Amino acid sequence: MTREESPTVDLAEDLRRSLATLLHEVLEGPAETGAFVLNRGDRGLLASLDALSAETATARPDGRASVAAHVDHLRYGIELLNRWARGEDPWSTANYAASWQRNEVSPEQTDDQWRALREALKEEARAWTASAARRADWNESGITEAFASVVHLAYHLGAIRQIAVAARGPRAHD
Repeated sequence: MTREESPTVDLAEDLRRSLATLLHEVLEGPAETGAFVLNRGDRGLLASLDALSAETATARPDGRASVAAHVDHLRYGIELLNRWARGEDPWSTANYAASWQRNEVSPEQTDDQWRALREALKEEARAWTASAARRADWNESGITEAFASVVHLAYHLGAIRQIAVAARGPRAHD
């Protein structure tokens, strides 16, 4: 069955599966059956980050934010989504500016800090993917937040790939 032929039976279930598919693709790479956002064979955000050294992750070419800053920003944003999914109201105290403060890790702990930052992002991202895949009580605001998280991840994946050549994905092919 092609994408166009797929019948809609249960909108809430279709929403959950669609969101989980897109989150998985951006984070882990596309499924074998096809890609919606990334090129086939792409490793996704998490494995792309694993390919970067701590030195590369903390570099600030042309004074731009480092990859580490992007990662901490994403981790923070997904942490807020996970708190929201648990029934909290994290939005009123959210401080997105603070999430951009991690541009470097200390020289004596560079590798360990970079590994810990990547692991923290993986943990939050996988928890959010699982939560979104099982959520049953969607409303317009929640749906918008959820799909915005996919767009936000994809945006930062692109920004990271502009900063760090080693994070880039495969070119499109037939």
